[in-house]
Amino acid sequence: MKNRRDFLKTTAVGSMGALFLNPLAACSEKRVDPKSFGVGLQLYTIRDAISADLQGSLKKVSDLGYKNVELAGYSGGKFYGLAPKEFKKMVNDLDMDIISSHTIVEAAGITLDNAKLMADSHAEVGVKYCVQPWVNEEDRNIETYKRMIAEWNKVGSIMKDAGIQFAYHNHNFEFANLDGVVPYYDLFMKEMDADLITMEIDLYWVSKAGQDPVEMFKKYPGRFQLFHLKDMKTKQEPYFTVEKDDICSVGEGVIDFKRALAAKETAGMKYMFVEDDNQGNGKPFEGIGTSIKNLTTDILV
Repeated sequence: MKNRRDFLKTTAVGSMGALFLNPLAACSEKRVDPKSFGVGLQLYTIRDAISADLQGSLKKVSDLGYKNVELAGYSGGKFYGLAPKEFKKMVNDLDMDIISSHTIVEAAGITLDNAKLMADSHAEVGVKYCVQPWVNEEDRNIETYKRMIAEWNKVGSIMKDAGIQFAYHNHNFEFANLDGVVPYYDLFMKEMDADLITMEIDLYWVSKAGQDPVEMFKKYPGRFQLFHLKDMKTKQEPYFTVEKDDICSVGEGVIDFKRALAAKETAGMKYMFVEDDNQGNGKPFEGIGTSIKNLTTDILV
């Protein structure tokens, strides 16, 4: 018994010494809360699931560790069919925050009444950003781009009055050369009022267009407050048609997210959102689960 007591005492002392020598060992089993990284999800990623079960889908997003959401379901003063305060409560009750919303201003423009309703509704739901996410193919010409940018500046002013920052989300078509003009650089960045419109840079689409996001940040510091994160399976020659078959979960492809995120202060980044246009190829929650796992255990650490 004496020998056994001595053995246990020596073992206990040795174990404590090991912990003091390696303090991380004491907390190695503790799991870091993924919500502490502040990763958001663009809800377009789970649009079919939301159509079937709004609250249940949002709960799954929260359970995976997403802290913020970006909306893609505004129409006529409502969000996903709910009044702004009702939808906001649903999200907040799940320990998530609404940061931004994608809302299209068509090429024909927007009436002041509609713009005011849009601004007031978004202010009521509590967003910080309202984002123009798309330009129809027939409108991708220099004349229409100029007209739309002028409209967006007006909307940006109305949004600012409501305490909201307007933004533009790119694809790859804005980088196509149109008779010597590259719209993103020669029109968008020049004619958009930087105080009224910030950029939501989609790292997948700029990569598809052959652009280097870090060089973009250096050229236009502070103008990219929002990041969209989705990965691509293969590196290809630049192209400018909106083809989505190459999309995969963040960290499962060839985009160097660590490099881009290391330059976030130059970019002016404030929020990041995972997005998968293809809804995880039929498995949206598996896809966004992989993305947040890779972000919070590798890319952001």
